[in-house]
Amino acid sequence: MIPVRGFCDQKVAVLGLGRSGITAARALESGGATPLLWDDSAEARARAEDQGFSLRDLRKQGAFDDIAALITSPGIPNLYPSPNPVIAAALHAGVPVDNDIGLFFRSLATPEWENFDTPPRVIAVTGSNGKSTTSALLHHIFQQAGKPSQLAGNIGRGVLDLDPPQDGAVIVLELSSYQIELARSLTPDVAVFTNLSPDHLDRHGGMGGYFAAKRRLFAEGGPDRAVIGVDEPEGLFLAGQLSEGAGDDRVIRISVQHKLSGPGWNVFARKGFLSEQRKGRQTGSIDLRDIAGLPGSHNHQNACAAYAAARSLGLAPRVIEASLRSFAGLPHRSQLIAEANGIRYVNDSKATNTDSAAKALAAFSNIRWICGGLEKEGGLGDLSAATGSVKKAYVIGRDAAGFAMQLNVEAEICTTMADAVAAAMREAEPGDTVLLAPAAASFDQYDNFEQRGDDFTNQVRSRLTS
Repeated sequence: MIPVRGFCDQKVAVLGLGRSGITAARALESGGATPLLWDDSAEARARAEDQGFSLRDLRKQGAFDDIAALITSPGIPNLYPSPNPVIAAALHAGVPVDNDIGLFFRSLATPEWENFDTPPRVIAVTGSNGKSTTSALLHHIFQQAGKPSQLAGNIGRGVLDLDPPQDGAVIVLELSSYQIELARSLTPDVAVFTNLSPDHLDRHGGMGGYFAAKRRLFAEGGPDRAVIGVDEPEGLFLAGQLSEGAGDDRVIRISVQHKLSGPGWNVFARKGFLSEQRKGRQTGSIDLRDIAGLPGSHNHQNACAAYAAARSLGLAPRVIEASLRSFAGLPHRSQLIAEANGIRYVNDSKATNTDSAAKALAAFSNIRWICGGLEKEGGLGDLSAATGSVKKAYVIGRDAAGFAMQLNVEAEICTTMADAVAAAMREAEPGDTVLLAPAAASFDQYDNFEQRGDDFTNQVRSRLTS
């Protein structure tokens, strides 16, 4: 655990008692603070009391009179579409509002670091798509290189639940816009921006607010190195803002749409080949086409981002390449779960928006596409250009009929995963790929995208073994 520094002998309120809230409360206690907890859920409050924590109803008048700070969970709105009443009360009382990410960065470094030969480094990864795979890939690269590494944030462990880092260690954090927008301290050594596409727009008051939340990691964090995907206007703009000139190698630009050139530091992938160029000369290259754990252009972008971040901390290209080849991929992200009778079955349940679904569709051919769910803002308009390899769609979800009407391919309304998998498997031919890439959230039928992906996996495997 990372003990929270700066609140010894002070009372700190904690709002939201999920994983991050409870971990923050423990870390505050470990640092000498007195955490006072609240959650609208009586069940969550009871669990906290069973663990020995004290509660305070933060909705009551005067609740913040003796409070030094409010620590809130990332899922609780602090500004748009409207502030949570407890957060609004803290702001009216002049009480600073922070989250576990801010506590982590203010508390990580300790006097013991002065005795280390190599101070620990923190790599923070954000973006709309690919940040989980990029983070996991970086963690895998450093582990394979023999460096102590921990993975946390929006993936793996809570940030304050990490072990204090060792000499020369690396901490890889996946950070969502929810986590970044409120953190009062953001000081990664390397920050990575994969890409940007519309998502969480109600939470951020539109696309500009969404980009502004991501941008805080770079503009306020001041990383020593920034790895920036420049295939969207926002990434190109961000790279330009951070760079002092064309040859400034503190900014590493990455792309899977353009061959990058110039005197700076660039990493790009074209037609399956990753190329690193620095000061106008090629300094590394990798053939990504036969790496099973990283299929498709979107995963090649993840490989570019991870490669660039690892290179910025001094790893050799050949070490990184060996690690890429041994990376098995993440569950629910272009995950090959079975191959039988010449037919592949791929679980990309994490493709919860149209942009990530389009990238999944571009990675395969002859697709039997299982899609649908809780539609996100903006509809499916930008998917029409990505369905050229789709032989047929099998639509799930409570509003499957409305979803199917927006598709420009033959579609069968199945509603349930069981019916969709059965129909796709019945009609699939050798050379086909049965792909779950929903282009929608899962909450109409499942608790989360993982549960949806597990259902797809279980349905496929049970039919293959029956």
